[in-house]
Amino acid sequence: MERDQNMPHGAHAEMTHKHAKTLPATPSAPKISDYYGCNVFGLETMKLLIPRETFRKVQEAVEKGERLDLEAANAVASAMKTWAISKGATHYCHWFQPLTGATAEKHDAFIDVTGQGAVLETFTGQMLVQAEPDASSFPSGGLRVTFEARGYTAWDPTSPAFILENTGGATLCIPTCFVSYTGHALDTKTPLLRSIEALNTAALSILELFKSDARKVFSTLGVEQEYFLVDQEYFKSRPDLLLAGRTLFGAASPKGQQLEDHYFGSIKDRVFAFMTDFESEAFKLGIPLKTRHNEVAPHQFECAPIFEEANVAVDHNQLVMDLMERIAARHGLAALLYEKPFAGVNGSGKHNNWSLGTDTGKNLLSPGATPQENLQFLTILTAIVKAVHDHSLLLRASITSSGNDHRLGANEAPPAIMSVFLGAQLTKVLADLEKGVTTKGTDPMWISFGIDKIPPVLKDNTDRNRTSPFAFTGNKFEFRAVGSSANSAVPVATINTIVANQLLETKKEIAAAMKGGKAFKEAVLEVLRKQYKQSKTVCFEGNNYSEDWVKEAKKRGLPNEKTTPAALKGFDLKKSVELFAKLGVLTEEESHSRYHILLEKYAKDIAIEAKLVGEMTMTLFVPAAVDYQNRLAAAVAAQKSLGVAVAAQASLLREVAGRVESALLGAASLNKAFEEADRVEDAAARAEAFCTKVKPWFEKIRTDVDALELLIPADSWPLPKYREMLFLM
Repeated sequence: MERDQNMPHGAHAEMTHKHAKTLPATPSAPKISDYYGCNVFGLETMKLLIPRETFRKVQEAVEKGERLDLEAANAVASAMKTWAISKGATHYCHWFQPLTGATAEKHDAFIDVTGQGAVLETFTGQMLVQAEPDASSFPSGGLRVTFEARGYTAWDPTSPAFILENTGGATLCIPTCFVSYTGHALDTKTPLLRSIEALNTAALSILELFKSDARKVFSTLGVEQEYFLVDQEYFKSRPDLLLAGRTLFGAASPKGQQLEDHYFGSIKDRVFAFMTDFESEAFKLGIPLKTRHNEVAPHQFECAPIFEEANVAVDHNQLVMDLMERIAARHGLAALLYEKPFAGVNGSGKHNNWSLGTDTGKNLLSPGATPQENLQFLTILTAIVKAVHDHSLLLRASITSSGNDHRLGANEAPPAIMSVFLGAQLTKVLADLEKGVTTKGTDPMWISFGIDKIPPVLKDNTDRNRTSPFAFTGNKFEFRAVGSSANSAVPVATINTIVANQLLETKKEIAAAMKGGKAFKEAVLEVLRKQYKQSKTVCFEGNNYSEDWVKEAKKRGLPNEKTTPAALKGFDLKKSVELFAKLGVLTEEESHSRYHILLEKYAKDIAIEAKLVGEMTMTLFVPAAVDYQNRLAAAVAAQKSLGVAVAAQASLLREVAGRVESALLGAASLNKAFEEADRVEDAAARAEAFCTKVKPWFEKIRTDVDALELLIPADSWPLPKYREMLFLM
């Protein structure tokens, strides 16, 4: 199509002036309940397709973590194959989560050769239970070298298999663990499952003291997922978005989020069409998405599910991110999951709402209605606070990344200081407990503990504190510091582990106090009082964004590590390594491997960005600026030759020339710093070099380039601008 000669020229002209997409009429949608989970091979589907005795064995395997015998596995595999083929699947895969942060899959067809020119669809129990992918190209952090390539995936029956539908067909996906030939975990799921088991053991030991009838305790999780949507053509025209996930350059739009008019605003038709399509695919996969809305920044959105057991919730969130990116493309959009894709507006998080549930249907972080349950709640609550206090740097390490470094401490995210928010009422409960003060409440909305030294608690016992990284919100903790692109398995496994450890310590301390002759309630109160005294410095009820809190946190001795290389030391602390090993979550070798993998990933992330900054400066911005500079210089010279006053134009010329020179000098310095950092071999020193020597040049060069963007004619600027990406759709 020929371009209208009156249209502006520039890289984004076609996108700016393209006609809005015509949306089809909305069909009458089926009830969600009619198709929810239709692509999931869950227990209900399995129950209909396999013998009763086999189903019982599967249930026991799920509940007790026992291995299925081969006969039962064959029966499940046969039923799974028949069901999958009926859904249009021609292939199956073991779906796993290596230490890349993403998911991985290798597809195999349901066929086996039976004779000359003939095949038969087959899928055996052995194929279901175990597979052997090539492990050589996945990060291992030194657990094995390239020639030691063998690895294994093993079926996780606690997370149901599912059908993933793509444009070209359908695939049966089987959630699995991924380990090396020597048995070391090479994924995020294996440590998560181990942490869930450690938490179950520890929590049951505490519940025994309170005569609970629970036989199983597990962590529950609800993951609020924030993301941006931009037109796919804009996305493809931005090398930085395409390759680094964030804009390395871009002057602020005159309008950003300052009017606060996007949050919970009406959803645009094109976005609504994407959301509807995305949710429909998620519902087929049994993902219980409940909420959708506009977020604070322009073109930023959020979805949130109903709580599930943590292992399944993590799998579902990984699927949510995959679905978002694929379905956005259907609508001519790009879903951005990076923590800070645009400077100057809010970044995106993944708020992990974490709690503890039992097989009897109780939430252990609900205060409860009886004195016994309330004392039990307070015991668990205090143990969690103590766990965060004792392992705050480890908790910080569990959510660190180059992307999250840009977000933490900004005006939409908690700071890098790990602290706990409990709310005014629970803070008073613990403070009075420490002092031995008895508080009596008469309001009918108050719940009495029935224990003299513990004051009553208001049912809705906490406000929200959006600035806190780890906030109690009534019956759960909201870990707000997790980044939007993260795999939640890592922070959840960390929380599970530190809490499990503290619950075991609490049980020991209570038992010791009772051996000393104290009655049960008196022993519990003595232990809780001691634990709160030791850990109350991690509790903070105020504004976590304030400079006063930064100073106060320093006085309290709380770590404030703002960069990934510094924060990752939390994984390498002796007490962290010993903690994971003691509870069987990570061996010493596995802990060290993760530390090195994350250091290497950080250095690689910054290296990619450094190359992009240099390349985009030299091949896009400087040429555009020099071209304009030459045209401006010619115009100034021509005007001067006619005796016309051109002081303002000459000043503009000097500004453009000065910015070009500064950008060129910055690019040269960046290249030198990159070469020096790239020669460093030690992983920790290399990451630190890229952080402190290379990364600072990004902002210096960006300052000059963004200034040029505001000086050069729009039709000469080579990339889409913020005002277009964030406001034209």
